[in-house]
Amino acid sequence: MANYKIAVIDGDGIGPEIVAQAIKVLKKVQTLSGNTFEFNHVLMGGCAIDKCGEPLPQETIDVCLNSDAVLLGAVGGPKWDTLPGHLRPEKGLLGIRSALGLFANIRPAVLYKPLIDACPLRRDIAEKGIDMVVVRELTGGMYFGERGISEDGKTAYDTEKYSEYEVERIAKIGFEMARNRRKNVISIDKANVLESSRLWRRVVERVAKDYPEITFSNMLVDNAAMQLVKNPAQFDVIITSNIFGDILSDESSMVTGSIGMLPSSSLGSKKLGLFEPIHGSAPDIAGKDIANPIATILSMSMMLRSSIDMPEYAKKIEDAVNTILEQGYRTGDIMSEGKTLVGCEKMGDLISEAIK
Repeated sequence: MANYKIAVIDGDGIGPEIVAQAIKVLKKVQTLSGNTFEFNHVLMGGCAIDKCGEPLPQETIDVCLNSDAVLLGAVGGPKWDTLPGHLRPEKGLLGIRSALGLFANIRPAVLYKPLIDACPLRRDIAEKGIDMVVVRELTGGMYFGERGISEDGKTAYDTEKYSEYEVERIAKIGFEMARNRRKNVISIDKANVLESSRLWRRVVERVAKDYPEITFSNMLVDNAAMQLVKNPAQFDVIITSNIFGDILSDESSMVTGSIGMLPSSSLGSKKLGLFEPIHGSAPDIAGKDIANPIATILSMSMMLRSSIDMPEYAKKIEDAVNTILEQGYRTGDIMSEGKTLVGCEKMGDLISEAIK
């Protein structure tokens, strides 16, 4: 039997509600497996600003570095929107990724068969199936490049910058993932305009030569945005930059029914990873017990695969989610006629009870 330390960042808005359901699921896994989870709650985001005066206290970094995995809800909200950039809650998110050495953000997008009616695309498109993963570079590009604003506030800039090393390591992760999937990789860039994308394309094409069994192609980001709506079934593994991955993974979430369904993991060269839903803190629905906890719960299945070596229980969580959806239970964001509407806490109960 093993004991695993989980750093828990509840965050802001609906963060504490959805995290509570993920912990509920992990406690069920604990009961069934005999392994134990030690949960250590720390502050990040707006709540950290309110209590500590900064979005990412050093104590939070230290606890996370001393853990086997990090569970994150969501950060941010209009309460802190007027703060300067270095004090915004989102700065904490960028900071924790950097502090933990996490450079690859893995965002799977799957259309569960029971949710086909929640897909906004035509039914004939949805019935082809959607099962893709966006491999997003996480610590480079515009979000981390040089930036500034003029004294009069009328001119601002953000720099998109990548090195060969940064592109190569994210490309290798994408190609390795494709080996265990449908063996298809599409690299997305804007090489017809951006110099950084031309470097990106050269490096990914070079890495592709080491994977002759993988079908590989390039796609411009504007075309990719269109193709995700026109024919999402063509995508298996997408490799792309920080900002493009941020945008396209949100689009992919909506073609699968709801952003409340998509989990993610942020990984580096070690087993320690950060696991979170891709959606935001949704302060407008916080405290109303109507948030969808499924993305956060599915993030736990990614945790059990990547950081905690319990893949059999990762599968049990995924099967439990599918079972509850097949039984017709829905939160408001995925509700359709003839289904049973439940709240955030009840959905967590149902999924936890369905893990066998």
